[in-house]
Amino acid sequence: MLNPTWLHTFKTLIEVGHFTQTADKLYMTQSGVSQQIKKLEQACGHSLIKRENKSFEITEQGRQVYDFALQLASNETELLENLSLDDPYSGLCRLSCSGALALLIYPELLKLQTQHPRLTIYLEAAPNYKILDDIQNGSIDIGVATHLPSPSLFSSEPLGCEPLCLILPKQYQGVPITADVLKRCGLVKHPDADHYLSLYFDLCGEPELAQLNIDTLDTASYVNQLSQILLPISQGIGFTVLPKSALDSFSHKDRVTIHKPKLAVTEQLYLVQKRNRQLPARFQTIQKQLKKCLTII
Repeated sequence: MLNPTWLHTFKTLIEVGHFTQTADKLYMTQSGVSQQIKKLEQACGHSLIKRENKSFEITEQGRQVYDFALQLASNETELLENLSLDDPYSGLCRLSCSGALALLIYPELLKLQTQHPRLTIYLEAAPNYKILDDIQNGSIDIGVATHLPSPSLFSSEPLGCEPLCLILPKQYQGVPITADVLKRCGLVKHPDADHYLSLYFDLCGEPELAQLNIDTLDTASYVNQLSQILLPISQGIGFTVLPKSALDSFSHKDRVTIHKPKLAVTEQLYLVQKRNRQLPARFQTIQKQLKKCLTII
C-alpha cells in the first residue's frame, strides 16, 4: 500500500509546481519533501518527476500516480461528507474565489467558524479558469466565478455584483480622465489587468475609453501579489483597475483617487458547483454567509 502522506506530498508538489513552496504549504523542510518524493518513487518503482535544475516535469507514471492521489483525496472527502451530510455546522468546506474577493469574505468565514468550531474553512484564491477546473476535478466544492460557466458541467446562480474601480495616483484627483491621460500615466499590470480594463472601458459609458486599445498602454509596473498592486499607484506610478474589495483592503487609500465614470461598472459574480452534485447541509450555511458578505460591496 502506498503511503498516503507521500501521496499527499506528491499531489501538493504537482499542484504547486515548486519544492520550496510545497514545503511552506505543508509546513515541512524542502529536504523533507524531496525525501518523501524519492520514497514514493521507490515504492512505485518508477520516476514520477524529471528534475531539471530547480524545476521539474511530471512523467507519464507520475501523472498516473497524481490521478490516483486525486481520486484518493476525493474518496476521503466524499466519505467525510457522507458521515455528516445533514449537519449544517460541521465538516470541511472547500471554496475558491478571486484574490480580491478572498480579502473580503475570509474574515467573515472565520467569524462563522468561530461560532461553529466544528466547521473547517478551506479558502483558495485562484483565477476564474482554475476555480472551474478545481470544481470539476473535485478538489474544490464551490466557487465564486465571474463568468457564467457551461450548464452541462456546472450548476450556478447569481450571487451579486462587485464594483470595479479605475484607480490613479492622488495627483489625478479632479483631472478629467481621457485616453491620453491614461497613456501618459502608464498601466500597473497584474494577472487580471486585461480582463478588468476591457470590462471597465466597455461598460463605463465613455466612448473615448471604450475605443482605447489596451495594448497601446505602456506598462509602468507589474506585480502579481494582490496586496502590492496599489503600492506603486500610491507612490505616483501608473494606474490600474481592480475590484472595490481590493481597494478597501489597501492601507493607503488616502494616497490614491478613483475615477468617477458616467456609468457605474460592476462585475457579476456567480456561485458555482459541479452539476448534479449533492452538497452537504453545511454548504447552505456557507452560501448564506457569502450572500451576506456581498451585500457589503
